[in-house]
Amino acid sequence: MTYSHDTIPVRDGEELDTHKLEEFIKKNIDDLSDDPLRVEQFGTGHSNLTYQLSIGDWEAVLRRPPLGPVAPKAHDMQREFTILKELNPIFPLAPKPYLYDETLLDAPFFLMERRRGIVLDTSFPEGVQPTEDLCRSISETMVDTLVDLHSIDYKKTNLADVTHPDGFMERQVHGWIKRYNRSKTDDLPGIDELTNWMASNIPQSQSPTVIHYDYKLNNAMFSHDYSEIVGLFDWEMTTVGDPLADLGAAMGYWLQQDDPEILKAGMGKAPVTVMPGFMSRDEFIQSYAKKSGRDVSQMNFYLTFAYFKLAVICQQIYYRWKMGQTQDERFRHLNQFVASLIAHARDNAGVKR
Repeated sequence: MTYSHDTIPVRDGEELDTHKLEEFIKKNIDDLSDDPLRVEQFGTGHSNLTYQLSIGDWEAVLRRPPLGPVAPKAHDMQREFTILKELNPIFPLAPKPYLYDETLLDAPFFLMERRRGIVLDTSFPEGVQPTEDLCRSISETMVDTLVDLHSIDYKKTNLADVTHPDGFMERQVHGWIKRYNRSKTDDLPGIDELTNWMASNIPQSQSPTVIHYDYKLNNAMFSHDYSEIVGLFDWEMTTVGDPLADLGAAMGYWLQQDDPEILKAGMGKAPVTVMPGFMSRDEFIQSYAKKSGRDVSQMNFYLTFAYFKLAVICQQIYYRWKMGQTQDERFRHLNQFVASLIAHARDNAGVKR
């Protein structure tokens, strides 16, 4: 089988029941060829399992939760399917969802359309020599897309029925502290001081908007000339809430050249945002403020919380590895990255141990 540049053979232990799946697809989607179902896997990502499905010329993407027990309220496939169904007609960068099911396989899953383009992560495609102007343009496009997303009138969708914008930041801060305590494995210095500081300094939220809440470069797909974004993925955490929480989360992933080495290489190789030409976090934030008209004077809190939230996400993954719920060796040393993120969040907040 020939694999796409962004897919790999399905990893051992993560196979799908292709016979059941093929029957299900051909029963529910019209005008498919008689060709057999082909399944490949997207090798990136540390959370949900994502596969490329194809039958003849037809393609789709399947998303399902990771193997083993998962954190409460995490990896809600039906919720992500519903969000995509609401957003795709008014924000076309969100892929169109096709089918949802929770009984066919050993976990809930949904199918959505397959987009084609370039996803940037730790390097540009082979043969591309990125100029500073290109990197600056990519940064601007990321800002513009986030501003566009935050301009959607969520009250014209059914998202108001599945979200609770009032008290959003209070729930977020206290909820993520609880998630950390549930998945705790190591005693980290200064963690209590950090969590107490966050709980005591929650800003007054701005008017709620649709927020992606996992907005980062490797969740965006660019056209082959990098002039526009053609797809935005991983809507699992999407809700209606404080737009600055979304900006903060995005900046938690947006690393720059002068960041500590442990942050830049915490999940492997540093992202391309450390290259010359990409905006610094402050430039990104100020550009967002200018284009959205929002007050960003409290961004230090949101960025601190973003580092903490990312630490908790990594801690939950590490906890699953530590408990033997996954054998993925990529997660063996995630606790070191968690400790660095907590220290960085504490430094960002100016909290002393």
